[in-house]
Amino acid sequence: MARVISDSCISCGSCAAQCPVSAISQGDAHYEIDPNTCIDCGSCEAQCPVGAISEA
Repeated sequence: MARVISDSCISCGSCAAQCPVSAISQGDAHYEIDPNTCIDCGSCEAQCPVGAISEA
């Protein structure tokens, strides 16, 4: 199951830089995770400074 990014995302980009499979990109309102690419490793969740990433 892929991780998801909530509306509390501040679009800092630290999660995208940490993702080993490049599953995270800038969306319209905030960063988004492509569920088809995400390998659910949790690296992005640990990197998020505001806790905006969680398990779906």
